[in-house]
Amino acid sequence: MGAGVMTQVSVFPTPVLPGLRNLLSRYAESTMWLARYMERIENMARLIEVTGTSVHASNMDAGWDSVIRINADEDTFFLRHKVATERTVVGFYITDPDNPDSIVSMARCVRENARVLRPLISTEMWMHLNVFTRWAMDLGPDDVGAGYLSTLCTRLKQECQTHFGITEGTLYRDQAWLFYLLGKNLERADQITRLIDIKYHTLLPSGEGVGSDIDLSQWTSVLRSAAAYHAFRRVLPEGMTPANIVGFLLKNDGFPRSLSTSLRCVYSVLGSLAGEYRLRHCGPILERVEELRVTLVEQTVEDIILRGLHEYMDWIQRELRLIQNEIAGAFWPPVAVQAAGGE
Repeated sequence: MGAGVMTQVSVFPTPVLPGLRNLLSRYAESTMWLARYMERIENMARLIEVTGTSVHASNMDAGWDSVIRINADEDTFFLRHKVATERTVVGFYITDPDNPDSIVSMARCVRENARVLRPLISTEMWMHLNVFTRWAMDLGPDDVGAGYLSTLCTRLKQECQTHFGITEGTLYRDQAWLFYLLGKNLERADQITRLIDIKYHTLLPSGEGVGSDIDLSQWTSVLRSAAAYHAFRRVLPEGMTPANIVGFLLKNDGFPRSLSTSLRCVYSVLGSLAGEYRLRHCGPILERVEELRVTLVEQTVEDIILRGLHEYMDWIQRELRLIQNEIAGAFWPPVAVQAAGGE
């Protein structure tokens, strides 16, 4: 940075203030899942848009099945479709009401959670979610044709980013805000590990393609799928290699969607819940998150790749599911447990 002085800027918002100190379990659950679904919709829109662009640019038909594998939907998809084409995959992930991972289905879940949270969220936040989810739930086959796909995905991304901006600017900094951050960053951690796991092994060079235009364009699409292209080129303008890309997406603390940044935010939020709100359930969950962070810090990206990138990503995803389950068990346990032990 030349002769300038680099200042450490926190990625976390203003301190949490006392408010609804005893947040109802249903509010905590709905806040967390609202954040997860909105993050997931944006990720899905970006992945579909980038896949469509990269497949057309390279004149290949090998990209659409990776969308299915990233979402671990092989069994469900191929029960209903014989082949993974643009038409079948786009329909499955945008307009299929029977697919819980479709944007139409996720918009319905967002709407249901927003209704539960109406007493907590701002009028601006509710109005935007109300309009957005109505529009998204009405999407049909005529809206996702090849000529409209990029425009549609761009609007989906912009609507999600608008939501995040409104939420950051209007949601009160109490426990609800912390559970929102938990959901958002758990989803980011899960999505980035799925993307790296599938794309890295799909794009392993076969020899003659290394360094070719196709090879570089496909790795560029990985960065664009994670909204990381400009940040990566800023940090490593001459470093477009698979190891550098994987390392950036996993370990770069300055990139907001990296695994490292997401885990750091999850750890900080759980620490705030345990410290400022004295929620003792957070202790074991904090330990699990810290273990993930330690394994990431103590290994170089070369170590991770040599020891087995797939195995490591698979382990991270299993641990993230356990963290989600432990949070649910601690803060919104089954009704029978709640009735017996209280909250």
